[in-house]
Amino acid sequence: MKVLRINSNDTHHIRKLLLRNEYPKKECVFERDDDDLSFHLGGFQEGKLVSIASFYFERHSDFPQENQFRLRGMATLPEYQKQGMGSALIRTAFPMIKQNQAELLWCNARVSAQPFYQKLDFQISGDPFEIEDVGTHQLMFKEL
Repeated sequence: MKVLRINSNDTHHIRKLLLRNEYPKKECVFERDDDDLSFHLGGFQEGKLVSIASFYFERHSDFPQENQFRLRGMATLPEYQKQGMGSALIRTAFPMIKQNQAELLWCNARVSAQPFYQKLDFQISGDPFEIEDVGTHQLMFKEL
């Protein structure tokens, strides 16, 4: 397993396959994909991109920290899940986020993924909420 920095375009295939399958491909491009402080990580197995995560310098108003990053669009191909790939992506991101003077990482996690994030010491904030056409999510965060 290897984690590398990738371009936003590299994320589109897995985003489409696992997160936006019902939507046109243009829905796989997220608003802040190419901002200066945004970065994307890819998990590779035998040279094949099998897992992705995107990180955006974006503040959530529920948290007092001035500098925050948002995790979005995290996905791992089904045959590679539960092998530590997602954890490796997030752990690789922590020092990169800290280098940008950020004190907090947050995400809107699918409720089904909540235990995964809790194993990485993310905490729950507020009540679950619905994202239209996507499902029930939970705001989660980790102070860095």
